[in-house]
Amino acid sequence: MIWLTWRQFRGSAAMTAAVLVALVATLALTGPELASRYSTGITACVRDDTCDRFFDSFFDDYQTPFMAVSLLVLLLPALVGLFWGAPLITRELEAGTHLMVWNQSVTRTRWLAVKLGLTGLAAMAAAGACGLAVTWWSAPLDKSATSELALMAPLVFGARGIAPMGYAAFAFVLGVTVGMLVRRTLPAMALTLAVFVATQLAMPLLVRPHLMPPVTSAFELSRANVDGIGIRRDENQFVHIRLDSAIPGQAGAGAWVLSSDFVDPSGRVISGSGEEGAAVRTSTTSGPCAPPGPGAGAGAGMDGCLVEINRLGYRQQATYQPLERFWPFQWIETGIYALLTAALTWFCFWWVRRRLS
Repeated sequence: MIWLTWRQFRGSAAMTAAVLVALVATLALTGPELASRYSTGITACVRDDTCDRFFDSFFDDYQTPFMAVSLLVLLLPALVGLFWGAPLITRELEAGTHLMVWNQSVTRTRWLAVKLGLTGLAAMAAAGACGLAVTWWSAPLDKSATSELALMAPLVFGARGIAPMGYAAFAFVLGVTVGMLVRRTLPAMALTLAVFVATQLAMPLLVRPHLMPPVTSAFELSRANVDGIGIRRDENQFVHIRLDSAIPGQAGAGAWVLSSDFVDPSGRVISGSGEEGAAVRTSTTSGPCAPPGPGAGAGAGMDGCLVEINRLGYRQQATYQPLERFWPFQWIETGIYALLTAALTWFCFWWVRRRLS
């Protein structure tokens, strides 16, 4: 059975291995230069307090390869489910070759165990190697990314660490399970993709935010968490604050911000924090929030106005998952997918012994 399974699997395994070797070699060649440029830039920007500008320019230079390798890691488990999982049993059922094997000395349980074990371990190894290589290469970019692409953000989290191994194992066994039930390769591939995508969307939307109780804190307003300040001509006593989804300081580095609200001195959330911004009553004809004089640069009065609004007691109230929970979340989420994989594996063995003929 091991020899037969390898004969059936070796073509796709060789192709996947070739792609992974090329990817890992490219990352190994470019990673040290990327890390060196980041280290040099940090040393320089700390001296003259320009690290915000360095982060923006550094990430912009590498944003395309950053997104490309992250997307590759996210796609790999889905491809495993489509092209390794779904056809694994359906091609045997469609051709009737499973009956020939069962009439030899191979039992149904052994037949399925070898197919699942050999191909499933290969899928996990491929996804794990890809995810860990990309995690190592993108470490400097993860430290300088915007809040939407922070390390804990849904789009990036699933492409880092050991989580891709759990995704690949689940996608593979899901494809096998659907193939057993549907018994046709193309419908099984389509249904596998639909279920896997739905699961991958449900995890960050419904499950991951609650793996640990999120942290809720209040932060003073600054350029790090304020997207802009607006003054309407028909409102002389109101300043409109547009909050960003980021949070300032060390707490915001790599964090996943679940919600960001503008609150008044009593802690009440102020409505209208969307496109127009939340309105704060303060003088706009004189004082820190008055428009800057002629010849002043863009945003010249922003810092002084934010100091005044902070003095009045207004704050950003953010609920977030901090960066230090990255690895606990990786292990917990991988464990959840391992349990789902184990449940589907048990169902496959039950089905092949009791229902499949």
